[in-house]
Amino acid sequence: MKPLVSVVIATKNEEKNIGRCLKSLNEQSYKNLELIVVDNNSDDDTVRTAKKFTSKVFSLPKNKNFKNFRGAQVNFGVKKSTGSIIFFPDADMSFEKDLIREAVVKLSKFDALFVPEVVIGKGFFGKVRNFERSFYNATCVDGVRFVRKFSFDKVGGFDVKNIVFGPDDWDLTKSFKKTCFKIGITKKSLFHHEAQLSLKTYFDKKKNYAGTFDGYIDKWGVNDIDIKKQFSPFYRLFGVFTENGKWINLLKKPHLVVGMYYLRLKVGFNYLLNKNLRRKD
Repeated sequence: MKPLVSVVIATKNEEKNIGRCLKSLNEQSYKNLELIVVDNNSDDDTVRTAKKFTSKVFSLPKNKNFKNFRGAQVNFGVKKSTGSIIFFPDADMSFEKDLIREAVVKLSKFDALFVPEVVIGKGFFGKVRNFERSFYNATCVDGVRFVRKFSFDKVGGFDVKNIVFGPDDWDLTKSFKKTCFKIGITKKSLFHHEAQLSLKTYFDKKKNYAGTFDGYIDKWGVNDIDIKKQFSPFYRLFGVFTENGKWINLLKKPHLVVGMYYLRLKVGFNYLLNKNLRRKD
């Protein structure tokens, strides 16, 4: 008997994306799916569009104790789910048609899976973003996307009381690692559609993330091996791009390397600037 896969998607004003995401899921070669959308007070046509694809569209109950609404939405969706496997992509993603089929097979041996991410963006910036993202797969700066429901429940799902949106995917992945759960990675990819992301909005987004890490660091400690890497300038600028023989990919596309290091240095500068400003406050 084929296991049921519950796909839980958190939405907030995603009318431009949710239809493509759900359509891509309906086109998967693996058909035993339960599609769940948990919306957080959208004021566009997100909910109406989602209901064209699935009847399981919910609104997140109001709770002022949430520090991370995306995590709370996924947790709520998992509680509503009936599948033994959980997949939680973002609303602006689509998927290779055999992705879920492969994940189901691999989750007979693993508790959670990373999924390679292909960034679909505009122009040179989009190419640079995709090139950069290709180095992160299954590293400490990646986050799992498929989990066994039993394992998700055992770690308590997303920690919405202590961790804000930003490092929440790192936090969940660390919970799996600390519980000694086995984590693998699929060969099939998902596609992250970032056509609307400009250089300015990208830097604004990263600037906002810079103030989200304190609770995450406090939870796991500054001496944690992953945290040392995640916040190490050396690892983020060099290690993640050169480990395990990945350095050879830098030689193949030097023009993208230049663009990538511009982004990395700019993001790193913004993080350090905001960190110093918070200390002064």
